[in-house]
Amino acid sequence: MRAVVLTADQRSSRTSRDLVPDALAGLGEGALLPFERTAGDEIQGVFTDPEAAVGAVESLLRSDTWAVGVGIGTIEDPLPDHARAGRGPAYVHAREAVERAKQVPARVAVVGDAQYRPRQVETALWLWSAILARRTSGGWVVADLVAEGKTHHEIANQLGISQPAVTQRARAAGLADAGRARQLAVELLGEALEEN
Repeated sequence: MRAVVLTADQRSSRTSRDLVPDALAGLGEGALLPFERTAGDEIQGVFTDPEAAVGAVESLLRSDTWAVGVGIGTIEDPLPDHARAGRGPAYVHAREAVERAKQVPARVAVVGDAQYRPRQVETALWLWSAILARRTSGGWVVADLVAEGKTHHEIANQLGISQPAVTQRARAAGLADAGRARQLAVELLGEALEEN
């Protein structure tokens, strides 16, 4: 079975509190095998749904405290009960990717069986990560409310600001650009999962 293995390692874990419990509480929706602690300050989850995998990457990048490795490839059957018990090339790729993610500014890296498609996925994630990194807390509030399906008018009423202020925050938060980059990452990851 082809899958995406996400391995995330907490950055600066020796000088900050353990963030694994918080991360585990907020991750795993749509995972084939939910995230769990693998060792120390590292977590791992397995996905076959590219939308869910990219959603998990977004959650990890948003906190700006994780190096995220994305491994694309096969995992061995039968499927284990826990993410950390799995084996196969996708796991090996995720290990390589998380080590590389610690060295790149975007803090996310992608490794797969082939070179071309994983590199495309990684490029889309890097561009998306750069947009998310510039987003302020106010921008995240607007982004979250837009993701819930609220209109700018409804957001303005909820936040007690003008509708043009909401539009300005959405523009500054790069909502349109981030949405397109996210969708591109989902589509490319989906194509990578379909490759033989």
